[in-house]
Amino acid sequence: MGSNVPNLQRSLSIPGPAFQDKQTSDLHLTGISVIQPTATPPPQTDEARSAVESVCRNCEAREQNQGSKSGKLCSKCHINNSFRLSPKQSNAPSESPSKKLRCVPPNSCQYVIRWPSECQVLPYRIRHIKSLPSSPEIFYEPTGKEAQPRPIGEEHGVTVYHYKPASQVNYFSRSVPGGSPSETFHEPVRRNLDHDCLIFESRFESGNLEKAVRITDTYYELYLRPDFYTTRHCQWYYFQIQNMKTDVKYRISIVNFSKPDSLYNCGMKPVLYSKIEADRHFVGWTRVGDNIRYYKNDTPQEEEEEGPTYTLTFTISFPHTGDTVYLAHCYPYRYSDLTEDLMSIQSNPAMAQYCSQRLLCRTLAGNNVYILTITSPESLEDSKGKICVVLSARVHPGETPSSWMMRGVIQYLTGTSDTARALRERFVFKIVPMLNPDGVIIGNTRCNLAGRDLNRQYKNVIKEAFPPVYQTKMMIKKLLEEGNIAMYCDFHAHSRKFNIFMYGCENRRHSDKFLKEQIFPLMLHKNASDKFSFEGCKFTIQRSKESTGRVVFWNMGIMNSFTLEASYGGSNLGSRAFTHFTTGDYQSLGRHFCETLFDFCDPDLPKDQIRSKMLQKLIKEESNAVDPINIAITDYSSLSSSGVSDSDEANIEEMV
Repeated sequence: MGSNVPNLQRSLSIPGPAFQDKQTSDLHLTGISVIQPTATPPPQTDEARSAVESVCRNCEAREQNQGSKSGKLCSKCHINNSFRLSPKQSNAPSESPSKKLRCVPPNSCQYVIRWPSECQVLPYRIRHIKSLPSSPEIFYEPTGKEAQPRPIGEEHGVTVYHYKPASQVNYFSRSVPGGSPSETFHEPVRRNLDHDCLIFESRFESGNLEKAVRITDTYYELYLRPDFYTTRHCQWYYFQIQNMKTDVKYRISIVNFSKPDSLYNCGMKPVLYSKIEADRHFVGWTRVGDNIRYYKNDTPQEEEEEGPTYTLTFTISFPHTGDTVYLAHCYPYRYSDLTEDLMSIQSNPAMAQYCSQRLLCRTLAGNNVYILTITSPESLEDSKGKICVVLSARVHPGETPSSWMMRGVIQYLTGTSDTARALRERFVFKIVPMLNPDGVIIGNTRCNLAGRDLNRQYKNVIKEAFPPVYQTKMMIKKLLEEGNIAMYCDFHAHSRKFNIFMYGCENRRHSDKFLKEQIFPLMLHKNASDKFSFEGCKFTIQRSKESTGRVVFWNMGIMNSFTLEASYGGSNLGSRAFTHFTTGDYQSLGRHFCETLFDFCDPDLPKDQIRSKMLQKLIKEESNAVDPINIAITDYSSLSSSGVSDSDEANIEEMV
């Protein structure tokens, strides 16, 4: 990069040392160069490796005094490495590509999440049980008479919570393991509050709440924090509330959203988690809220530095007095949830035999980006000659439904059904389940710690600023050189549309590939007709999307290159019309995705005839990129009735 580094730093708001001190080492992980942590994590020394291989020498005596087993790695020792290196593996940089490091997902002793140094973090982890509602949760039905209070701010109220991480420079400079202890900063919760005041908190993983202002005894205005090192992208929220009364109806207004429209206008409800309900009745996240309205703020234009803002207002009655509850835009799925899921797979021999977990790269903060390889056991180490399918999720950290869908895909592909077994025999799945861990950890909506949208960086990617995008692109380039990629799909979520749908890339009208890009989404619609909408799909390539993974990889030669978009809200189709999606719905869509992929690539004559019939009907009905036509196919139906074993159904129930 040389002389271009200063200009790059200014344009991305990244400090010089983060680039200049970075060392690159060819670890031969997935056959590509892996970026080591930025200047913030200390380099892995021989002494540190020795500590990992044997005992924690700094606190061995203290651990023995406490009765700990000798050789156990102390969680307080900051060895910034989430995988164990055996003596043989410690020389991995000089080994051949075939001797790849096996990545061990983090546990409480081996791994501490890295945060920007200015972040306060509570000293305990927030945990939520996984459960499903007993019945469908209906959308709120707007009456048109909902109140539309104008934001009035702290001039007319009392600020009861204010937490905005701030550094001396407006860019990411360094990270620390576990974040900065909350007691080292001023307390964001105002002291000497009234006895009946709600108490807010968001200093935990994926939390986002900047300020709470008490306007009246029962009315609170809330402000979300924009993405770190930007002044934009306010949509994701996730925070804690305490000290409520059950016989009081509260009004909450979140007053600085940045999107001009939302499914809240159609009656979508926020999600709430009650600790008392979880402890007593095993009830997890539920949809709550009445009198819901989403509208543009009547703010003078000269005060709108970043454009207009919007308010979500609703009323809520809490289920228990003195409870601890959490409110969120959608069901959270955090980086720690991912690492727990990966540990669960690795600790289950029946699943682990099909799944290799390795390190793709590290983020700017030094957090791990994992890549999974799922295929037949004999192909895990040498998969040459097999067709690949590449899947990714959470490039946008606020889009939690994408992780739940990916969770369903991974659980299904490592399951025991005949279809899963056939998919593993036929394909090698390369899966990056979380492309933007830094953004997920700090509660961003869209960006990474460079303050940029990672899904606009694939065309001309900068290796040092966007390691996960660069390494994913290099991996796909290498896979294309070695063989064929049947499909690339990046999982997302959508805030303004119902259902689940796909964006693809239109093939030219006079080519032999014309409309073939519509066959897989059409088949998926037939397999999940109450969730997936073929008419909601689009296959255009807009100029603003030319740097997205979908378009870039299509231009690199992957004909079936998609983004899969899941509504934050729910469905307006069939029997599920105007009911909210649950985590189970998102995960079941992952299963339908896998079943449809099996049919889509099945070389058997009956399936090939069905695909040909679909294509002929699409052409005859003049389906197009903007308005795809949902054609009738009576001789094709879902595999869900016959392709899932009883054990796989049990796994679906267990994982939610």
